[in-house]
Amino acid sequence: MATEQELKNNNPLQKEFQNLLDQDFKSRKLKENEIIKATVTEITKNFIVVDCKAKMEGMIPLEEFKNDDELAKLKVGSQIDVYLERIESFKGEIIISRDKARKMKAWKKMEKVFETQEEMTGYITGKVKGGFIATVEGLPCFMPSSQIDVRPLKRVDHLMNTPIKVIATRIDKNRGNVCVSRRAVLEKSKNAEITEALKNIKEGDIIDNAIVKATTDWGIFLDINGIDALLHVSDLSHGRVKKPSDLVTIGQKLKVKITKIDEKTNRVSASVKALTEDPYDNIDKKYKVGEVYEGTVTKIMDYGCFVKIEDGIEGLIHNSELDWTNRNIKPNKVLSVSQKIKFKIVNIDKETKRISLSYKAILENPWDQIKDKIGQEVKIKINNITEKAIFGALVDTGLSGMLHYKEISYEENIDDIKKFKKNEIINVKIIEIKDDKIRFSKRALDKDPLDWFKDNNKKVDDIITTRIHEVLKTGVKVSIDKDKKLIVTIRKADLAKDSADARPEVFSPGNALDAKITELDIKTRRIKLSVKAAQIDEEKSLIAKFGEGATKSGATLKGIFEKAIGKKGKKDK
Repeated sequence: MATEQELKNNNPLQKEFQNLLDQDFKSRKLKENEIIKATVTEITKNFIVVDCKAKMEGMIPLEEFKNDDELAKLKVGSQIDVYLERIESFKGEIIISRDKARKMKAWKKMEKVFETQEEMTGYITGKVKGGFIATVEGLPCFMPSSQIDVRPLKRVDHLMNTPIKVIATRIDKNRGNVCVSRRAVLEKSKNAEITEALKNIKEGDIIDNAIVKATTDWGIFLDINGIDALLHVSDLSHGRVKKPSDLVTIGQKLKVKITKIDEKTNRVSASVKALTEDPYDNIDKKYKVGEVYEGTVTKIMDYGCFVKIEDGIEGLIHNSELDWTNRNIKPNKVLSVSQKIKFKIVNIDKETKRISLSYKAILENPWDQIKDKIGQEVKIKINNITEKAIFGALVDTGLSGMLHYKEISYEENIDDIKKFKKNEIINVKIIEIKDDKIRFSKRALDKDPLDWFKDNNKKVDDIITTRIHEVLKTGVKVSIDKDKKLIVTIRKADLAKDSADARPEVFSPGNALDAKITELDIKTRRIKLSVKAAQIDEEKSLIAKFGEGATKSGATLKGIFEKAIGKKGKKDK
């Protein structure tokens, strides 16, 4: 018995219908992954049913039509573009997408308009990190936060899901990413308006109704007949302006002069001070260097004080010109803002518009009081003690100076510094004043031991009698004066003529020792004694007296001495 399928296959009408159907589909030439035309046949609650001239109708979710106003215009019989993914799925259904068709079409269009910078309509549909998602003709694009407006916006709710004009600023074909900008459209429109408005003004024009829009620490933004202009803080006044907000308020009308128009950037610069004469033009006729004037302190900085001399003219008193005793004094310890003071003009530079002033010049100069006190005894208060010096200030004037350790005593012992303490008051003598620097000496209050040479009329090449003070391995220390304040070291090599006798250990403290002064420099305090040189001089003296043959014949120095003493004795008898 034949099956039902076999009967159908043997049915000639069935075969003819199948052949006609296959030929019809072949003529339609549907290709996957392409955009095709489809006709709307039905609009349901959840789907749009379309005829794609395939074996069966396709169904597109309603959500794919909600991104713009297309759904409201859609009706049965309308033709739309759809993207054909599969002609026939495993279920026998055709797979199509309106959304993908829109995106593919939009991408192709985006590539064209990116080159021409043509404006397109988009919708901000969401917010992401760093910006927003803008759907442009069905294609999701990224819009950075900085590109949503010409100025930062705190809220963007009014722009969500509403039509906006954008320009494509970047396209990444590999990743399929597109960046768009609303700001570029606004700036383009704004620039066109500004270019047209700039035709009505030119450099040098005086504007009476410039409106203050905003203020910053470095300037003021103005609205000049719809054109944004900048009034820099340096163009507000010929003088120094601390904050522009101290001079103007938002909405205030100003009279300004157009100083510059940049045709490339359409930026306009304005000035208030250009309306008045520069006070520095005739400053040399009003003020003279070296003269004393009066002004008001306007600003105090770490490096000095600014003083207002007159409207538009200020000068600077540097730290070093505030006080005679302290060159690095803090300005706020001397002057205060709004204080009226007298000052002396030190320098005027018209080119840089800088005036140097001096406050200490009108005060009594303590250096004039002490310039005649060199060599006088004074009292100082110790302010600081270092490894090699003591720094102190004069009790009566406050001027500071230095007491080196070598000037503490004539022994020049560095350990003498340890005897003093900070804030201690001591007596010293001023020994030098040079370049506003003072040198003190404590030992100058006492008699100089080196005066012994002057008092006893001793000089180089004289032979003096000393006393051994201390025996060293390298020589001996001898005292020249009775008070033992003048101690000199005689080196081992200078202890005797013969090296065998030049042994320090043969000497004892307290013994007398004759030595020759071989070097004496009072300024450098350098003294050099030599026993050896004294013996050589004495020998030369004896030889000269008794003849050179005395030493050649084998006679000793002792024999010569005895002979000299013997002859003298006979003469006396």
